[in-house]
Amino acid sequence: MRVIGMMSGTSADGIDVVLARLSGAPPSISAKLEGHHHVPFPARLREAILRIANGAPTTTKEISSLNFVLGEEFVRAVLAACRQWRLPFTKIDLIGSHGQTIFHQGLASRDRGTRRVASTLQIGEPSIIAERTGVTTVADFRPADMAAGGQGAPLVPFVDYLLYRHAKRGRVALNIGGIANVTVIPAGARAQDVFAFDTGPGNMIVDALVESFTRGRQRYDRDARMALRGKTISALLQKMMREPYLRKAPAKTTGREQFGRGYAEEILAWGKRHRARPEDLVRTATLFTSLSIVDAFRGFILPRARVNEMIVAGGGARNPLMIAQLAAGLPGVEMIPADRFGVRAEAKEAFAFAVLAYEAFHGRTNNLPSATGARHAAVLGKLVNGRWQGKRRRGRR
Repeated sequence: MRVIGMMSGTSADGIDVVLARLSGAPPSISAKLEGHHHVPFPARLREAILRIANGAPTTTKEISSLNFVLGEEFVRAVLAACRQWRLPFTKIDLIGSHGQTIFHQGLASRDRGTRRVASTLQIGEPSIIAERTGVTTVADFRPADMAAGGQGAPLVPFVDYLLYRHAKRGRVALNIGGIANVTVIPAGARAQDVFAFDTGPGNMIVDALVESFTRGRQRYDRDARMALRGKTISALLQKMMREPYLRKAPAKTTGREQFGRGYAEEILAWGKRHRARPEDLVRTATLFTSLSIVDAFRGFILPRARVNEMIVAGGGARNPLMIAQLAAGLPGVEMIPADRFGVRAEAKEAFAFAVLAYEAFHGRTNNLPSATGARHAAVLGKLVNGRWQGKRRRGRR
């Protein structure tokens, strides 16, 4: 099958669209990346997403409207990608869309009543995607894992295991997106031997600081240019490294609710009180990401598994300061860009949701309970039939 995968991450900078050619079934699945395209969000739409995701007051009307607006935005991204690839919709068999997370709380907390509930919400209406493209669409992957007692994250480890397992080499797949997360695949691992968790912030805090200092002219610190001009603020870095989440044992997941706008505003306020330079704050936040990952390795990974290689993906893979600090903090672990395995770093998560959709379409379980904490394996994703699906099935016969 030719499957399109789409991902909009916690940074909400836009939509990554990939085209994957998939065949077979685990553990012998064949997965090849054929194309990748990125479509930025319009500034006002991104502002609306981040405002709601950061917990600003809103209304059910606004969330409902945004769900449909984002559905159209995902369609726009598919259209742009297919134009680039010169690929008509009729050549696409399936679409997998992660949607845009506006809330995620993997562990139960008390609501306004007496019940304790965990919940998640991804928007970007899949019915619009299926209607506009005519292609069957799978979306809303996380709730089924949470219904089975999991945290609904991380989901990419299922694909990491299929792509990266090795009989003799222990590997860790590290993704540095808005949040940083790891998948640990011991040498010769079975699915139940894999474990995964969010280490803490990835680019989220750095992006928020850069955007604030440049008044929105820059969304991220390209090539760590700002950070490399700064000096580390030791007192602030030590304060950040005392963050309780870093001490919490896996399985664990985090997001914008913990390391989003509110956290960045605390750093900005600290900097104002201590008259810190912008580039010093950005450098310190960049090192916080790297050191929190190193800390997770030392505390939770290396005691359980021998690691020979770390496969790095996500936007942070392009940040030379982050990568240099990781290499310095983890001697003996070879750093390998995800590109070497045939999937570009920035395409990795969208590619993963193409694979997850492919498995869901075939009715096969596509979570790793050892990663999410679910009681059992489950089929994740809700399927919306496209207008052309019946014709395709008859044609294949």
